[in-house]
Amino acid sequence: MLRLLLEAGRGCGSRAVQGTRSRARLSSLQRNLGGTSGTRASRAGRVQPRAPSISPVPTQHAPWAALGVKSSVFFGGGSTPKKALGFQDKVTEGPQHSRGGDGNIMAHPVSAFQAAYISIEVLIALVSVPGNILVIWAVKMNQALRDATFCFIVSLAVADVAVGALVIPLAIIINIGPQTEFYSCLMVACPVLILTESSILALLAIAVDRYLRVKIPVRYKSMVTPRRAAVAIACCWIVSFLVGLTPMFGWNNLNKMRRTQELNATHTEFVIKCQFETVISMEYMVYFNFFVWVLPPLLLMLLIYLEVFNLIRKQLNKKVSSSSTDPQKYYGKELKIAKSLALVLFLFALSWLPLHVLNCITLFCPSCETPHILTYIAIFLTHGNSAMNPIVYAFRIKKFRTAFLQIWNQYFCCKTNKNVNSTTAEPDN
Repeated sequence: MLRLLLEAGRGCGSRAVQGTRSRARLSSLQRNLGGTSGTRASRAGRVQPRAPSISPVPTQHAPWAALGVKSSVFFGGGSTPKKALGFQDKVTEGPQHSRGGDGNIMAHPVSAFQAAYISIEVLIALVSVPGNILVIWAVKMNQALRDATFCFIVSLAVADVAVGALVIPLAIIINIGPQTEFYSCLMVACPVLILTESSILALLAIAVDRYLRVKIPVRYKSMVTPRRAAVAIACCWIVSFLVGLTPMFGWNNLNKMRRTQELNATHTEFVIKCQFETVISMEYMVYFNFFVWVLPPLLLMLLIYLEVFNLIRKQLNKKVSSSSTDPQKYYGKELKIAKSLALVLFLFALSWLPLHVLNCITLFCPSCETPHILTYIAIFLTHGNSAMNPIVYAFRIKKFRTAFLQIWNQYFCCKTNKNVNSTTAEPDN
């Protein structure tokens, strides 16, 4: 009897174990079938598979996330690309960009402050371009304005026309802040460097010319010939292009951006928010452009004009004979022209030095914050200088004033009068 009971217990235990194993196999089979059906359903688009559990990803993207630089620096959409590169955000801020439903970058509407900035720039251009064209026109039609000094003034006027017709429109584009490739933005930023250097060298040539006129008045015409003046003007423009295009030859922020982005590719094209300090190196602007090609010529011109005034004063006191029959009249005229051209130099220095001082602050004090209004004022001064020179010529140099009146009477005023007279002279039918 005991044997039967033991055998019955063993049978129940084996059946319980087999039942447990059967249930485990059944549940495993159901799980397999459920996963397969879920996968098939997701492939058919009926059921979305459950997303795997992943830890949150930070908004900054490797590898530049480790450096604390936002991806918007390189892919647009950020408002502080220059600060990420170590620059201060002192140049005109363009509008912010957002992405539409199709993923394209869309520019926000131009703000009221930007509209005021653009209006002032357009006004400067409308004064600068016609005024400097009038200067070139006056030299062309008046024989009394054909000497070397006025040839250099024409070169200066050409640079000022280019500022109004080319640099100011490009400045407006930079102010709007388009998304461009790096070298496209660099090409937009370089013309102002070329024209600034051309203006400085033209002013230097004018100063040297005035010095020669009072230092060697007898031999001046034999030494300063029109051909030599043309060669000097050509050399000034060649040097200006070399200095202004130096960033295109490699002295720019491209390598700094590559190091920041930790990329080894040498032909990577960056899409950036185009602003001056984003692409132009502050080391180039301060050490090379300002300390070599702006400040020394300005100081040299200051010394030249001081010597010119000193020579004229001595000649007026001693009344030394010159090529003119009346030394007093000759040197008095030279003194008046020298004062007018020195005023042109003073206005140029007053217009351009503030912006270069801001560049020095940006380089030597990266943590210093300069109010944006000061940067706008400095930019307006640099562009407005191109409109000042024709006004100075008209009020200070009699030859130019006479030529301007001649052009007005011959091509504008008299034409209107002739048209009125011809209309009134026609007999009535």
